[in-house]
Amino acid sequence: MQAKAVARTVRIAPRKARLVVDLIRGKQVGEAIAILRHTPKAASPIVEKVLNSAMANAEHNYEMEVNNLVVAQAFVDEGPTLKRFRPRAMGRASAINKRTSHITIVLSEKKEG
Repeated sequence: MQAKAVARTVRIAPRKARLVVDLIRGKQVGEAIAILRHTPKAASPIVEKVLNSAMANAEHNYEMEVNNLVVAQAFVDEGPTLKRFRPRAMGRASAINKRTSHITIVLSEKKEG
């Protein structure tokens, strides 16, 4: 049984969010939360929120035991890009891409034994 949570169109670049998500993949839920709380990255509170949502989904929708949950999958996909322009020298303009992310976390119960 697996429980998942997705945060879509989050205003953080996928490249930055992947650094944080890579830290918690395969870890137990308690350990993952501890890692996220002590990671000084802008993406860590967002990822923690998604993790808490996945835990709540597991507990309420699938009657899974929260203490036995493990981060089975965690990945970040690219969302829509907001294109902006910044004025530059000599009347030119350069493009600024404000990237967004879709953050997905899948939890499963650890095998006893």
